[in-house]
Amino acid sequence: MANVAVIGAQWGDEGKGKVVDWLASRADIVVRFQGGHNAGHTLVVNGETYKLSLLPSGLARGKLGVIGNGVVIDPEALLAEIGRVRGQGLTVTPETLRIAENAALILPLHGALDRARESARGARKIGTTGRGIGPAYEDKVARRAIRVCDLAEPDTLSAKLDELLLHHNTLLAGLGAETFTKEALLARLLELAPQILPFAEPVWERLNEARQAGRRILFEGAQAVMLDNDHGTYPFVTSSNTVSATAASGTGLGPQAVGFVLGIAKAYCTRVGSGPFPTELTDDTGTLLGDRGHEFGTVTGRRRRCGWFDATLVRQAVKVGGVQGLALTKLDVLDGLPEIKVGVGYRIGGELFRRLPAAPGAQAAAEPVYETLEGWAESTRGARSWADLPAAAVKYVRRIEELVEAPVTLLSTSPERDDTIMVRDPFAD
Repeated sequence: MANVAVIGAQWGDEGKGKVVDWLASRADIVVRFQGGHNAGHTLVVNGETYKLSLLPSGLARGKLGVIGNGVVIDPEALLAEIGRVRGQGLTVTPETLRIAENAALILPLHGALDRARESARGARKIGTTGRGIGPAYEDKVARRAIRVCDLAEPDTLSAKLDELLLHHNTLLAGLGAETFTKEALLARLLELAPQILPFAEPVWERLNEARQAGRRILFEGAQAVMLDNDHGTYPFVTSSNTVSATAASGTGLGPQAVGFVLGIAKAYCTRVGSGPFPTELTDDTGTLLGDRGHEFGTVTGRRRRCGWFDATLVRQAVKVGGVQGLALTKLDVLDGLPEIKVGVGYRIGGELFRRLPAAPGAQAAAEPVYETLEGWAESTRGARSWADLPAAAVKYVRRIEELVEAPVTLLSTSPERDDTIMVRDPFAD
C-alpha cells in the first residue's frame, strides 16, 4: 500500500486540515512529523469544529495518531488540547495516541525567551507566535534539550535542567526578562510526567511494523515549504524543515516510506506575519479575498495577508518539497471576479527571475510579473466533479498545473469535507 505525505506549498494555512481529514478516513495511522503548537488545523466533522495544534488530525476520524520525534512538544499545551477535544467527544487515550519518546519538550523558559527576543527586535520582528518553538529547536540542536523520555528519570531531568538554566537564564537576564528557578521547573515536570509518559514509546518501531504489515500511513506536515528553515523566505520562516523529506527523519522511517507527496495550495495566496509576499494585495481585492476566505490564523488569530496565486513560488515549493500532486483549495473564493491574475515571475533590479532568490534584500525587492486570466460569474462552491465547474474555472486550474509543473490531484470547493473533486487517489500504488 502507498503512504501519503501532506505538506503546505505556500506559507501555511492552505487548508491542510480539511485535506488531511478527508484522506484520514482512508488511512490507518496519521503522523505529525515536525513543528510544534504553532501549527493550527481546523477540522469540521459532522458539524463539530475541532481546532488542533499538536494532535494529529486523524484522531477526529478514530484513527491512531502519532506525534513523531521531529515535533517539539509543549506538555502543558498538549494536555490542554487533549482535555479540550475530549470535551468535544473525541477519544484520546494511550490506545489512540502515541508520542515519540525521543521528542524534545518545550518548557516555559522557551516561550519567555521567544517573546523577549521578538520584543527586542522591535520593527524588525520576525512574527513568531511566541510559543517557544524556535528556542526549543535550538536546544535540540545544541544537545541540551529535555526529551519525553527524560521525564522517566528524575536524576537525568535534574542534571539537564542545570545546564538548560545556565544557558537560558543568562539570555533572559540580558534581555531584561524574568528568569526561572530549577525547583519550580523540576517540580512541574515531575507532576506532568505521569500524564505524558503513558503515551510515550519508540514510535519508529511501531511505524516500521505498520509499514511492513501494509497499513496506510498519512504523514501530516505543519506550516509550509516557504516557511522551511532552509528553503523558505529566511529569516521569516519556522524553526524546522517542512519539506517532505522530514516525514522520514521526523518519524524514524526511511525516505522510501514517505510515498506520494501531496502539496496543498490555495487558489490564491496568503501569509501570516512578517516577511516578503510579492503578490500581496493591499487594495479592495485583497480585502475581498480575506473576507470571503475567512482568513484568520487558527493559532495566532491574526488576519492573514492576501494576494494573487504565485505560480513561481509554488513551482519552487513543488521542486524542493518533492511534491507529486497538488490539492488546490478555496477555489470558490475566486467566484465572481471578472479577471484573475497569476504571478509568473519577478522583476528584481530590472532582471526577470523565474524563482524567488534566497537573499532577503532581493526577496523584498521582488516585483511580480502577472498573467491575467478570465474570471467566472458562476459559483464553484460545493462542486464535486469537473462537470460542475464553469469552463473558465477549469481553464484556471489547468493553467496553474502548467505553471507549477505538477498535476492538481484534489480540488476543494468549500470547507465541507465532501466538497472535494478527486482526480487521482493519493493512496493508489
